[in-house]
Amino acid sequence: MKPMLPTLKTDPPLDSNWIYEIKYDGFRAILEWNHNVMHLWSRNEKDLLPQFPEIETYLMSINERVKDFLPLILDGEIVVLENSGKANFGELQIRGRLKSEDKISEYAKKRQCKLLVFDLLKIKGQSLISQSLAERKYQLNNFINRMELPTNPTNASQNLIQQILSEKDFNKVWKRVKSFDGEGIVAKTIDSKWEEGKRTETWVKLKNWKKVSCFIIGLDSSNGYYHIGVYKDKIVYPLGLFLFSIDADKKRALNKVIKENAYASNHGLLNIHPSICVDIYYLEWFENKLREPHFHAFRFDLSPEECTYEQFLIDEAQIPIDISITHPDKPLWEKDAISKLDFIRYMRKISSFMLPFLQNRTLTVIRYPHGIFGEPFYQKNCPDYAPGFIQTHLKDGIHYIVCNDLKTLMWLANQLSIEFHIPFHTISDRYVSEIVFDLDPPSRNEFHLAVKASQMMKKIFDQLELVSFIKTSGNKGLQVYIPLPEKQFSWDDTRLFTEFIANYLVTEKPDLFTIERLKKNRKGRLYVDFVQHAEGKTIIAPYSMRGHEDALIATPLFWNEVNEQLHPEQFTMKAVLHRMNKFSCPFENFFSIKNNQPFEPILNFLKQSK
Repeated sequence: MKPMLPTLKTDPPLDSNWIYEIKYDGFRAILEWNHNVMHLWSRNEKDLLPQFPEIETYLMSINERVKDFLPLILDGEIVVLENSGKANFGELQIRGRLKSEDKISEYAKKRQCKLLVFDLLKIKGQSLISQSLAERKYQLNNFINRMELPTNPTNASQNLIQQILSEKDFNKVWKRVKSFDGEGIVAKTIDSKWEEGKRTETWVKLKNWKKVSCFIIGLDSSNGYYHIGVYKDKIVYPLGLFLFSIDADKKRALNKVIKENAYASNHGLLNIHPSICVDIYYLEWFENKLREPHFHAFRFDLSPEECTYEQFLIDEAQIPIDISITHPDKPLWEKDAISKLDFIRYMRKISSFMLPFLQNRTLTVIRYPHGIFGEPFYQKNCPDYAPGFIQTHLKDGIHYIVCNDLKTLMWLANQLSIEFHIPFHTISDRYVSEIVFDLDPPSRNEFHLAVKASQMMKKIFDQLELVSFIKTSGNKGLQVYIPLPEKQFSWDDTRLFTEFIANYLVTEKPDLFTIERLKKNRKGRLYVDFVQHAEGKTIIAPYSMRGHEDALIATPLFWNEVNEQLHPEQFTMKAVLHRMNKFSCPFENFFSIKNNQPFEPILNFLKQSK
């Protein structure tokens, strides 16, 4: 069964007959599920289930629940979900190339792929192909809800079938795509029928193109591809090739100029000096190559010297247009030679993981206007020169910044707000949103004490059936989180629990742990800081950088990483960006499990025992 395909357009259709959904970058797949057999068909009608055994295992696990809906056909996309608005196509390609069953099994356990569904073609053996999209969507929503599957893509759920929801508001969906740095949008007419194997105008795809201004450095006369580059420190830095979207007349004229001005020819490759500037559209920069590069326009107004690697990196990050990056080459850290642009790009790439923890919280930042080479300062009050889109919240006479969106985060990053500190509750009330234990060893040489303490705590929390999370502090310790239901527990409630846990650790290992606040009295022991968890106090936000010379990051961890091999110096900017690409976020279900935490009966027991 070959899929229906959308037509690529540059402008969105905007009348009331259209609906819009995020396009996730993956492998198109049609799930055909009968009573005795299931297949996951690719565009070339190859069964993909052997390549993605985790999906087959999941389907088998819900077979009893789904049997009343069979035979069933679902249309969707296999993805490695990076965040709720973006899929990681590079990692999916790696999965798709694997041949060894052992390797496939290993990758399937390490990072599970998902089937994101957007259409229903058959249910209970009844074909819906001739029905309108509106009717198919209605029945798909009903099926998803009956099966209690996620109605929006998320890594917080263990369900490997999830729905892609449609919206009537194009701008709302496009804003999400831009914020998450997603692939694009698919627009569909609500009365469209499903047309097997056809590329149709009733489904339209719009790509979230990135743009690079560069210059042509060569023409491969054997295949017609143009080689392009930019200047990096006055040296030509190659960006790759392009071929498509340049019309025949322009191509003939361009080829003529290149042939007349080539200074070298090597196996059909004609090299020219940088002189012809062009704008190229592409989807992403992956493994130092432009993915899906397309010619957009000649740039006769540009000189080659204006086509720089630095500007390419700024544009590639897709920083909101409202934000102007100043002094991108400013050095911030000596170690690893981290510049302001490196920091800005890190903050952009980490934004979708960090922003949920800043949402609706008063923010205290530590700014480093000269990097670690100068004096930092705390900033609580929103400065007078802040742009109008910055949201604030007045508390105790201070106009705190509330960082609820990408624009605010990137403005703060450009202001060289390096450290982001947040309270343990939202601006909407003073009830506690989460408990955090700060495990503070004397130095990094005693980091093993933090590992030991956190392992003991994890054992207790597991016995209490509390879901806990852990991250590095970004310096020398660890921080253990317990998310709580909102608007339910007071500071007195949580203090009862945190004090109990801290005293338990000290009682069990008095030679290793202490609750002594004075450093001189700790005698080489780890300080279990439960006092810091209080109203008016703050903690370093997940994924925030720290302003010390090692440029470490407060990094969320998986519990199985917390062992003797763990050390905070592992979590540099480069390492965290690599983790983002290879693994899902360890805190991805932090907010979804809040209401299921059995904290109230534990608290009642402690109150009775007091």
